[in-house]
Amino acid sequence: MTTRTPASQIAFRYRSMDSATGVTRETARRLAEHLGVDETQVIHQALHDLAVKILPQYEADDGPLSATQVRQIKKRVAQGTKRSVRSTLFEMEPA
Repeated sequence: MTTRTPASQIAFRYRSMDSATGVTRETARRLAEHLGVDETQVIHQALHDLAVKILPQYEADDGPLSATQVRQIKKRVAQGTKRSVRSTLFEMEPA
């Protein structure tokens, strides 16, 4: 069981009309009904979708490659021939 403290909650006010910056309670109710969840879950899903869309989903790297790194790559990879590289982030099982 989760204990709710004042610091773990925020006040949420619906807008009086739907706009690009907010929705009415009626819109939230319609979304909840359509998705089969309650209004709180609609808000959580909307915030999650926004977070995935806007926030980086990976750790920042060290930035662009240096000129030395680019030279090292070019030295190791044959230049002048068109090549294609295929890769995936997921391990693929043989069919």
